[in-house]
Amino acid sequence: MLSLDASLLAGIVGLVGGILVAMAVVWVRDKKGKAETETAKNTAARILEEAKKDATAIKKEAELHAKDSVLKERAELEKEVRETRRELQNQERRLISKEEGIDKRVDSLDKLQNDLAKRDQSLKARERNVEEKVVEYERHVDEARKQLEQVAGLTREEAKRSLIDQMLQEAKLESAKRIRVVEEEAKEEAVRRSQKIVALAIERLAGDFVAERSVTVFPLPNDELKGKIIGREGRNIRALEAATGIDLIVDDTPETVVISGHNPIRREIARLSLEKLVSDGRIHPGRIEDVVRKSEQEIEEAIREAGQKAIFDVGVAGVHPEIIKLLGRLKYRYSYAQNVLLHSIEAAFICGAMAAELGLNEKQARRAALLHDIGKAVDHEVEGSHAIIGAELARKYGESPKVVNAIAAHHEDVKAETILAPLVDAADALSGARPGARREMMETYTRRLEELERIVNEFKGVEKSYAVQAGREIRIMVQHDIVSDDEASRMAREVARKIENEMTYPGQVKVTVIREMRAVDYAK
Repeated sequence: MLSLDASLLAGIVGLVGGILVAMAVVWVRDKKGKAETETAKNTAARILEEAKKDATAIKKEAELHAKDSVLKERAELEKEVRETRRELQNQERRLISKEEGIDKRVDSLDKLQNDLAKRDQSLKARERNVEEKVVEYERHVDEARKQLEQVAGLTREEAKRSLIDQMLQEAKLESAKRIRVVEEEAKEEAVRRSQKIVALAIERLAGDFVAERSVTVFPLPNDELKGKIIGREGRNIRALEAATGIDLIVDDTPETVVISGHNPIRREIARLSLEKLVSDGRIHPGRIEDVVRKSEQEIEEAIREAGQKAIFDVGVAGVHPEIIKLLGRLKYRYSYAQNVLLHSIEAAFICGAMAAELGLNEKQARRAALLHDIGKAVDHEVEGSHAIIGAELARKYGESPKVVNAIAAHHEDVKAETILAPLVDAADALSGARPGARREMMETYTRRLEELERIVNEFKGVEKSYAVQAGREIRIMVQHDIVSDDEASRMAREVARKIENEMTYPGQVKVTVIREMRAVDYAK
């Protein structure tokens, strides 16, 4: 509205200004001439009349425009009012609905609170009842305890102690029974498992088991060669003994020369040299030195080849050259008439097979078993057990700690640190205990049996004892009135421990204690 009035006022002011300008023009022209004055008056009147008409039209138009604007604004205001009223009504309805929900929740909470109050009262009543019952129960317990103490003649602490002692005794008996059952099951399973592993290991080994003999006697084609071997004033035999380090015994035994010496390699060199000299026929000190030197070279080459062949046959790699030489020297070493190199190879295969069955490193087991007797290659030169000597040599030439410990512990000289050590020990025993592998003198065999019986007879209650199965088992007959069943089991363990501590033997010795009671009467 205000904008329309301002526009109208501006139009009127403009119109008035135009009139005034026209009057000024007329006034100026009036001065110039009356003719022009009259014309100017007419023109001014006409312009003034037109201006009035225009002002009236503009005013009407402005009023119409103002009315339209007012109507539009009023319609918009009414529309906004209606929408606002509608929104307020919707909000009012939502508020009413919320109030109703709140009222319902309040009612529900009031109801729940009442229920909780009732439950609380009920629980308190129950609690009071339980407390009363507990007090009554404790009173009854005290009365019963007093009655029991009066009847039994024991105080509470004494009865508790007696009950605990009884329970401990029963627990000990039950645990002893369970332990016995578990031990028996474990022994049975261990026997079955070990028998299976050993059988599989032996079955998988297909080597040659020919026991070689040490050559101590050299045959001659005829007795005339004895003179050549001795030489003038004994020069030849002295030269041969000096070059080989071996004693040659030429006696009245027909067509025979005895080679005597503790070093098996030197003895083999002497045998080979003597064989070449006899076949050539030229025997003199110069020739002897040359033949012995060539024989030494041949034996060294044979030792190296034997060691490499053993390494190749067993399937191990990365072995130090000095270890290979030591293995080759075992070709000329014997233990109870069993060749030590063949024994080591055999033990390697057996140990590898057992390790494979147990899920262990087969190559490492073969390696340890193959090297377990390398100390025998130099045991006549170095003081100490061949197991300890072999372990030191293996450590010196870069073998792993497990292999070193297995070598040192295969005769229980040191404590076994890994499962590999008992495997090597078992493989060594299996190879040595195989029928026909080793030979012992009759005196040694008899002495071992007598030693077994002597150890057993020292125990109280022993009636008789018998060493059977070539000393692999000792059977003990005990007096039933002196030795009980439990004492018989204890005696078996003690006898086994004493045999382990006081005797040296291959394999194992089974100790069997037999207790028998016979009741005899006569009908008359």
